[in-house]
Amino acid sequence: MANFSLEDVKALRERLGTGMVDTKNALVEAEGDMEKAVELLRLKGAKGNAKRADRSTSEGLVAAKESNGSATLIELACETDFVAKGDKFVALADKVLEAVSAAGATSVDEALSAPVGNQTVGDLINDEAAILGEKIELRRVAAVTGENFAIYLHKTSKDLPPQVGVVVGYSGSDAETARSVAQHISFANPEYLSREDVPAESVEAERKIVTEISKNEGKPEAALPKIVEGRVNAYFKQVALLEQDYAKDNKLSVSKVLTDAGVAVSGFARFKVGA
Repeated sequence: MANFSLEDVKALRERLGTGMVDTKNALVEAEGDMEKAVELLRLKGAKGNAKRADRSTSEGLVAAKESNGSATLIELACETDFVAKGDKFVALADKVLEAVSAAGATSVDEALSAPVGNQTVGDLINDEAAILGEKIELRRVAAVTGENFAIYLHKTSKDLPPQVGVVVGYSGSDAETARSVAQHISFANPEYLSREDVPAESVEAERKIVTEISKNEGKPEAALPKIVEGRVNAYFKQVALLEQDYAKDNKLSVSKVLTDAGVAVSGFARFKVGA
């Protein structure tokens, strides 16, 4: 006769999120000892982690937090949207974000080594992956500094946690404009803050490409420098935030909007799940 009840099985399932059969079998093997059953389920899951190492993680969530003069943004990835929208995965992301922020981590390696309770973030993620039965990884981490911060988290589906996250560091008192620019970043996806931040080699590569395109189009030789310069400027408007047309009014540049509001952006980060 089993020395555990259906309520014990239910309680353990709710605690770990494991399947009915696995949970019951673990309790049988543990002779009703709940903590031993937990250990057995974790060990079983840990063996599965190695088998899942090569699987892709295209789902997940983004999360952000402001603390101690910086704002931290993370992307926690998993295999399926079913796990991504589950309470246990969301709770894991909250724990990871809290630990990463507290440690002031600015890279994935630093974040995985950050302490959380009596283990590291990396250990915590591995333990939870074993329980949830999917590959879970901390894919990206960014920390933005500034006097003030705007955080924008966007849901691409109402059934899923946020899939696009933006943090903006800025000076100034117009929080509404700063948040609006964060929303703009989520949509426009700039790579750099200003044209001066774009690597010289990237600009030179673009210049060569548009020069070749312009020549192939049969543009007059005398007009080439002006045409090329115009196309290079168009490139800056694609990749540099301050050069972009403002999403809410494309007659204005983001730079103009910020200047009029007395806001200066010191830095930003944008993550999109799976991108």
